[in-house]
Amino acid sequence: MAISNDDIFKLINILPEEAKQIAYDFLKSLTTRPDWDEIEKMEPDDIPLSDEELRQLNSDAGFVTGEEAKREFGLQVDLP
Repeated sequence: MAISNDDIFKLINILPEEAKQIAYDFLKSLTTRPDWDEIEKMEPDDIPLSDEELRQLNSDAGFVTGEEAKREFGLQVDLP
């Protein structure tokens, strides 16, 4: 399905102001592909997780897999 740039721009133009950063971040992520070979060569960091990160990591509340989100929102992108 081909989507014209004009159709994308129309959607962006009607976004509420508070959603524009989210849309920008998402569109940017679609255009930036990580170099997994380079990432694989990197040394792991030794920065411990914060209490909040640990809480989120150990919580199942609100967790949605990429496949579930893809189905629920009809997304056409592959999510982790």
